[in-house]
Amino acid sequence: MMKRFIFFCVSILIGLHALNAQTDLYATTTSDSLPVYDFPRLDTLRILKKDPWLAGAQVIGVNIGVWAFDRYILKGDYAYINLQTMKHNIRSGFYWDNDNFQTNSFSHPYHGSIYMNAGRSNGLNFWQSGLYAVGGSFMWEMFMERELPSTNDFIATPIGGAALGEVLFRASDWVIDDRTTGWERFGHEFACLVLSPARGLTRIINGDAWRRSSNRGRSIAPQPMSLYLGMGFKALELKNNILDRGVGLAVDLGFIYGDLYDSEDTKPYDYFTLRGSFNLQKKQPFLGQINLIGRLWGKELYEKNNNELHFGLFQHFDYYASDTISDISNKKPYEIATPAAFGAGLIFRGKTLNDTWGYSAHLHLNGILLGASISDYYFLDERGYNWGSGYGAKIGGSVSYKNKLSLTLANEHYHIFTWNGYDPNMDLSTVNFRTLNVQGDKSDVLFNISTLGLGYRFNQKWSIGASGTLFVRRTDYAYREDYLSITQENRLMAIIKF
Repeated sequence: MMKRFIFFCVSILIGLHALNAQTDLYATTTSDSLPVYDFPRLDTLRILKKDPWLAGAQVIGVNIGVWAFDRYILKGDYAYINLQTMKHNIRSGFYWDNDNFQTNSFSHPYHGSIYMNAGRSNGLNFWQSGLYAVGGSFMWEMFMERELPSTNDFIATPIGGAALGEVLFRASDWVIDDRTTGWERFGHEFACLVLSPARGLTRIINGDAWRRSSNRGRSIAPQPMSLYLGMGFKALELKNNILDRGVGLAVDLGFIYGDLYDSEDTKPYDYFTLRGSFNLQKKQPFLGQINLIGRLWGKELYEKNNNELHFGLFQHFDYYASDTISDISNKKPYEIATPAAFGAGLIFRGKTLNDTWGYSAHLHLNGILLGASISDYYFLDERGYNWGSGYGAKIGGSVSYKNKLSLTLANEHYHIFTWNGYDPNMDLSTVNFRTLNVQGDKSDVLFNISTLGLGYRFNQKWSIGASGTLFVRRTDYAYREDYLSITQENRLMAIIKF
């Protein structure tokens, strides 16, 4: 419960919300203009001192600290390491582990974000800092556990960690204010530490945490940004052989950072959208959804007569989780994640000459290096999903009338292949889950998420939105019966823009 509370607080601070496939609704029901929050344009930016050695020491320190907590506080059997376990890990090589869905698809990437920010906080750029995430993950997998090194962790931790890490680093930059003192200063430094532990630690080590200045002390140029909070009701309905329904409260938090249509001298993550959806619903996971799209590079292709078209390379991080609605069906409606995905995207927007109508569209084509999808047969230790690789696409558009009324239609498509399966005659109940090296069921899954949204903006702050989403999954198994699952999700949300 405490972990959930901490994550919820962090989410509010950074405003988890993505105006991607499902969230154009919030953008078009609020305002097209994104304000820069209280950051004087003439404020001097601080260039962080480049210190790769301190960054490396922090990565090592983080791993030793986490291991010590696991070993001496939690007393986890996996943390009782010695030279023999390290040699065994090196000789045995990597395998696909059987941790639960949230741990592998979100918690490990979040751990990778700390490695990433050890580099970013010590003056290294996005790409250089990513190497620290790779190194930190390799150190942990090889030496800090007595369990075999995990293939999926070594992919998800650094790549997903780079995505989450850059977002958290930029969010931490926003809360820094070196002009303040006393309890106000403590609040700013504490927020920085929560958002980016590595950056907060770096500021304590070099004294920046209490050093006063006439400038804010931020290291990134001011960017337009918007923060959203949506609260309302969510109804989940699983449509299989029998009907199963669940209704509860939901909270959506979101953050839009940068200008998507500014393609001059682009840098990684100078534009990103991030959304988090949280369930206050019985029998559903607290963290239900994360969608992150970060621009790595962009270029304007066309601009004329209030119409413009942009091309870009993007990193994607998607996470959808649900749990059994009730004992009627005893089935999870859906579960899918792509902690390591990259692709190209086209984004178009325009409006009529009298500004009465506005319209936008997007198309993203992605390669999925690592993806996970719910399984109907593979249940081993904490795991009930398959790993794999494949491709994906996101397409959608919106139409708005007088910046008041909006209609949004969007679709996400994922096709993930699992090729390293287990013997169909194997009895999973008798298998040693610590040594079974498989991705799951040999199969391929087609996962489609379609959303129709309608929104109305009352004023600059308040809006209301209704949306319906259809989750359709078809899994074709090599040795098992194929499975089709259809889930409908309806939302009614009141939305406030800060």
